[in-house]
Amino acid sequence: MLMAISVGAIVANIYYAQPLLANIAHDFSARVTAMGVVAMLTQIGAATGMLCFVPLGDKYNRRSLIFGLLLACSLLLGAVALAPNIYLLAIASFGVGATASAVHVIVPFAAHLAPPLERGRVVGIVMSGLLLGILTARTFSGFVGSWLGWRAVYWISALAMLVLAGVLRTQLPDIPASQVISFPDLARSLVRLVRQHSELRRAAFSGAMLFASFSVFWTTIVFRLAAPPYHYGASVAGLFGLVGAAGAGAAPLVGRLADKRGPKVVVLLGILITMVSFVVLMFGASSLPVLILGVVLLDLGVQSSQVANQTRIYAIDANARSRLNTVYMFTYFCGGAFGSALAAICWTAGRWNAVCLLGLVFLVLALSVSVRYRQPFASRGPLPREAYGSSASK
Repeated sequence: MLMAISVGAIVANIYYAQPLLANIAHDFSARVTAMGVVAMLTQIGAATGMLCFVPLGDKYNRRSLIFGLLLACSLLLGAVALAPNIYLLAIASFGVGATASAVHVIVPFAAHLAPPLERGRVVGIVMSGLLLGILTARTFSGFVGSWLGWRAVYWISALAMLVLAGVLRTQLPDIPASQVISFPDLARSLVRLVRQHSELRRAAFSGAMLFASFSVFWTTIVFRLAAPPYHYGASVAGLFGLVGAAGAGAAPLVGRLADKRGPKVVVLLGILITMVSFVVLMFGASSLPVLILGVVLLDLGVQSSQVANQTRIYAIDANARSRLNTVYMFTYFCGGAFGSALAAICWTAGRWNAVCLLGLVFLVLALSVSVRYRQPFASRGPLPREAYGSSASK
């Protein structure tokens, strides 16, 4: 539960800006497309952090690594709050995304501590905290931003990261790294993992397309709610995060289903639910109850597929879980960044219908890859020892 709460608080830093995009754009006299770039850079920063920091969880003590990343995240959140223009805001947002990759040091840490037959359930619990953090971040930032201004959101979060760093430093188990491996060997092993495991490639691509569709919606919903017939502000846009939080409650159940029925069924089901959500969002955009239903379905579908995908990649090799998570989450956040950037362009070109069609295109791509998956992920066994570099050892 501590890990679930922690990943929720940390990942929220990536998403605070989304309900505030209109307010920030007004403050800096920026266009919608420029704010789409800020959202994109935050997620590119997260992907970069996955690549640079998360693999270190297989090389260094995870508790110390998490502590250092949270201290850096606190400083960068302060830089966002102080940003005098959109350019420095974008740079600091990139850094916040990179250091928030501490989340993906914690998730494989939880999987490492879990018994094999309960790994799906444990990952589901931690991932429910992550999704709740993503969704309630919008609610928190929407309300605080409306009352105290968008900069106050980042000052509060900077303080919260300092406190959380101290708590995790004292409460997480102090477990030495599982392997002795140089960083060049560590980096090369990422490439080998991708080459040797087609199932990892499929999971990463389908996850990226799902998160792209997710980002398409959440990047533009604030502009849809500001338009007729709603004319709502940031606080109401933030409330939609609470609506979507209903999907997070299903995460432990999804994890159990993945343990019993296998991940393929859950991934396909999640993609189909997400596709239905975009159809509902497209044709019911002028009805608030229908829009709410679409948000619930969207978050339920994306969360279901995410838990199943991560459960199956962690079964590939116990000694490479941080690196497996690196490959998966790097691709995942690249998909989110791509979705955010294209969403702003589609909104400018064709408003809400164009945005929903873009989300469906991403989901069709995810479906086309997922239906080709036949073999259980754990069936091929771990990578040979030489795949991790000459200095690898238990």
